Amino acid sequence: MAGGPNSNDFGTNRILHHTTGEPDFHQEMRAFKEVTCMQTQIVHLEDAHSLLDAAVAAAMRNSKPVYISVCCNLAGEVHPSFAGDPVPFGLAPKVTNERSLDAAVKYASDFMNKAVKPVMVGGVKMRWPGKAQDAFIHLSEAGQYPVAMQPSAKGFFPENHKRFLGTYWGQVSSPYCSEVVESCDVYMFVGAIHNDYSSVGYSLLLKKEKMIDVDLFRVTIGGRHTFGCVNMRDFLNAMAKAVKPNSTAWDNFQRMYVPAAEVPQSAPDSPLRTNILFKHVQQMLTADTAVLVETGDSWFNGQKMKLPEGCLYEFQMQFGSIGWSVGATLGYAQALKGKKRVIASIGDGSFQVTAQDVSTMIRYGLNPVIFLINNGGYTIEVEIHDGPYNTIQNWDYAGLVQCFDNHQGNVFSTKARTEEQLKEAIEEAHKNADKLCFIECFTHRDDCSKELLEWGSRVASANGRPPNPQ
Repeated sequence: MAGGPNSNDFGTNRILHHTTGEPDFHQEMRAFKEVTCMQTQIVHLEDAHSLLDAAVAAAMRNSKPVYISVCCNLAGEVHPSFAGDPVPFGLAPKVTNERSLDAAVKYASDFMNKAVKPVMVGGVKMRWPGKAQDAFIHLSEAGQYPVAMQPSAKGFFPENHKRFLGTYWGQVSSPYCSEVVESCDVYMFVGAIHNDYSSVGYSLLLKKEKMIDVDLFRVTIGGRHTFGCVNMRDFLNAMAKAVKPNSTAWDNFQRMYVPAAEVPQSAPDSPLRTNILFKHVQQMLTADTAVLVETGDSWFNGQKMKLPEGCLYEFQMQFGSIGWSVGATLGYAQALKGKKRVIASIGDGSFQVTAQDVSTMIRYGLNPVIFLINNGGYTIEVEIHDGPYNTIQNWDYAGLVQCFDNHQGNVFSTKARTEEQLKEAIEEAHKNADKLCFIECFTHRDDCSKELLEWGSRVASANGRPPNPQ
């Protein structure tokens, strides 16, 4: 919600500030059109109530932001439509077409029940706006199917569940996960997004004729049969009553699975490594924590962590915007204040884009633990397309956060160059549970996960495809 021009200026030929110098008062609407699901301008009091209702409804229905511009001379005005106490706002849900649902369930259940090795894969739309997490778990248990999650849906399914495979992310999946998923003769994807990042440069070994694709209000079976007006949650609940138990794919996984080795302790005074850092972050996780990771190598290291029951996890993959995590940590910590402590992993290059949001965190008394990985540049870009533009001006990050605090004592910040220094820093972070804790971790420029190397080379290959001949 933003302040707009005075309502008397609309329809005139005046030039105002906060514009490009043209008498055009709709520039902001067009600027926000591509990143919001609705834009509205409140210019008249008479229709303000209905326009606000429409905008709020759009935000709730789509689980996406809206943009509301209110004329600066109207914001404090009184109007009868806003009189009295606020009325609770509610929306009627989209209604499933029962005949379409019955047909979808018949085709899909036959498809699953005839399969030798069925599997389920959850995606990010399963949570918002699908609100289908419980129904997803219910179906998986009814069918005794193994479950994998797309990377952007990590944490949406209990990771201590007895038939949890891990993250399905093509060649950078959890150990043995992609082999199980891609060898199945039927895979049900629920709320999935299939983009170049989640498909590792379009290299997944999946076939449409083997897939049941469950979207928010549409089900597609085998790449052929499509059923619309079917709510995701209603479909999953109905499927739970129609499927036959089949744990064959899970049995195969158990036979081949070998647990990953533990990361060994560093030699005394040896430089800190990224895998050592995340080993200690893993040990911090409880039901009272929430994890947030920035675009970059933290994506891959975060996927390897095992989330205890109740531990939340967030990361942003569709746009892949660097710097997102600093502002997101601010909002996440504010939303979870008094409930869970946010643990954020942020790269130095990303941090430089939105570092000032840490000042707002301090102002509001938020207490996240921020691990700033200082490796002197954009490591993920180095692995996709290296060049001098991936090296950045180094900052004294821990010192900068102290400057934001301005000697008020609301921050603990320190630097860690070895495992011992890291352990000491984490111990202090636990002691300062009511403060923002900032730990600047120094790692080598080329210290990254093997998954980033694999993923980066495949995405680089996809980006580098020559143009088709005309």
